Amino acid sequence: MKQLTTCLAFQLFVLAACSQSNIPSADVQIKSALLAAPAEKRDSATVYGYGSNGEWMLLRKGSNEIICVADDPQQAGFSVAAYHVDLQPFMERGRELRKEKKSGNEIFDIREKETKEGKLKMPKQSATLFVFSAKDEEFNKQTGEVQNGYLRYVVYIPYATAASTGLPLKPEKPGMPWIMNPGTHGAHIMISPPKAQ
Repeated sequence: MKQLTTCLAFQLFVLAACSQSNIPSADVQIKSALLAAPAEKRDSATVYGYGSNGEWMLLRKGSNEIICVADDPQQAGFSVAAYHVDLQPFMERGRELRKEKKSGNEIFDIREKETKEGKLKMPKQSATLFVFSAKDEEFNKQTGEVQNGYLRYVVYIPYATAASTGLPLKPEKPGMPWIMNPGTHGAHIMISPPKAQ
């Protein structure tokens, strides 16, 4: 019995070590997270990411209005983001609800309800989110270099509609802006440039 317990403890240690080794260094996380931000904003942006045990944490305090988020090592693919500081309450609430294992639809409905109740603060003006992504194998976890990365843009305009913006509800051709979730707290303009062939 003692040998079985020791064996199980060792296996758990190995699993934990493997999981932790999957997390890039803070420097690499910062370098790669900044790729989502406009070049002129990178030097002063705030960056959040993951500690050696996988805990969510502040990696670098910035001085401008941009917040960058490192790639989640538990998710498939490489994806980093940068967004305006006024979107922080919205983003933080989403992270809290995902941690509670809420589904995408549940998260949307909860944030919609909380926004209408005044519990969740959304920007009064438009605020931008940048998402930079790539395949797992295109991200070097040792150097932070990314090959063939793809950048798309999301401009949040809470409660905007197709009528108030003049935008269509779907893109009529690649790269054309369109509005998603119109008339809700999460209304936003989607801009997805055509991917290089």
